[in-house]
Amino acid sequence: MPFTRSPAIFLDRDGVILENREDYIKSVAEAVFAPRALEALARLAATRYRIVIATNQSLIGRGIIPVAAARAINHWVLSEIGRAGGRIDAVYICPHAPDAGCTCRKPKPGMLLDAAADLALDLTNSIFIGDALTDVQAAEAAGVRAVLVRTGRGWEQAQLLSANGFAHVPVYDDLMAAVEAILDGKLPHAKAQSR
Repeated sequence: MPFTRSPAIFLDRDGVILENREDYIKSVAEAVFAPRALEALARLAATRYRIVIATNQSLIGRGIIPVAAARAINHWVLSEIGRAGGRIDAVYICPHAPDAGCTCRKPKPGMLLDAAADLALDLTNSIFIGDALTDVQAAEAAGVRAVLVRTGRGWEQAQLLSANGFAHVPVYDDLMAAVEAILDGKLPHAKAQSR
């Protein structure tokens, strides 16, 4: 039997699953789920998609919180998602400061490529749901279809899509709206890129 790779739904954490904070999410007490996010993740749980969080967490590299605190926040997030009937198959974090020159910090595609190698993912049939231009750039650099949501930084970031060559990227109000479009087969076909 031939080996088959699984498609994935990649998700940014802050601004998509959790409400974004200007001063970062530094503890479980500051972590608040975005409206309808838990319900959306429960809907995704019943699909064939692997569900992967890919999140920049520069507050670790900046010395604002230790790695242990970031792990505690993610442990709580995954626990709450599971209690609501959802699942997350893997979490990838870039802990580096923006000037560290790493290959994992979005807009670079390192986290997506690592996930593809670790989880045997089919990137060409995968989708990244984010709230920032950097999410879109990372997705397209990895050969993944990008979707932007207007939660978190999405309202302002949506204005940057056309100017940066991403007018073809669909924009939805929130994670639930994006998930419904994906599951109902209403996600627009990706425009072929010449770059």
